[in-house]
Amino acid sequence: MIQILLLAVGLAMDAFAVAVTLGLGLRKADWRGAMIVGAYFGLFQAGMPLIGYFAGTLFADYITAFDTWLVFALLVFLGGKMLLGAHKTDEENKDAASLVPRVMIPFALATSIDALAVGISFAFWQINLFVAVVFIGVVTFALSTAGVKIGAHFGERYKTKATIAGGLILVGIGVWVLVEGLFL
Repeated sequence: MIQILLLAVGLAMDAFAVAVTLGLGLRKADWRGAMIVGAYFGLFQAGMPLIGYFAGTLFADYITAFDTWLVFALLVFLGGKMLLGAHKTDEENKDAASLVPRVMIPFALATSIDALAVGISFAFWQINLFVAVVFIGVVTFALSTAGVKIGAHFGERYKTKATIAGGLILVGIGVWVLVEGLFL
């Protein structure tokens, strides 16, 4: 159980970082909005190991061949959008800081690709898949919800600077994922 909990926390860290960034940009980050972000990230983070588990080694070579590039592209794109939107008015920028599926799904997908690879490894471990998936989903939900609230706290005080910082963080995470995937 301790290993599964530590794995869940490790998988949730990128979702937490992105949730903080989302909280920076949200005009009103109430608990409902924070839990929506948590639900997207938690469901994707829990669903990907299931997909990975059932795909097993059948698609492992195909997935690992491009997962680093996919995560990199998504995070740099989303971070770039935040940077470009930092100086726009609230009305011009309302889509970038909304919780609609077309905004949230790319974020949730980008933060859960690593969970897909973990799911592939689950196929070779003697592990209770249900317990692992529930832990991963619940931990990610909790940390992402908290991340939105933390980001919103700082975003209210430093809106433009916080949005720029959030965009740079997303781009930085994307670059780090690429460097890590290619060289480490």
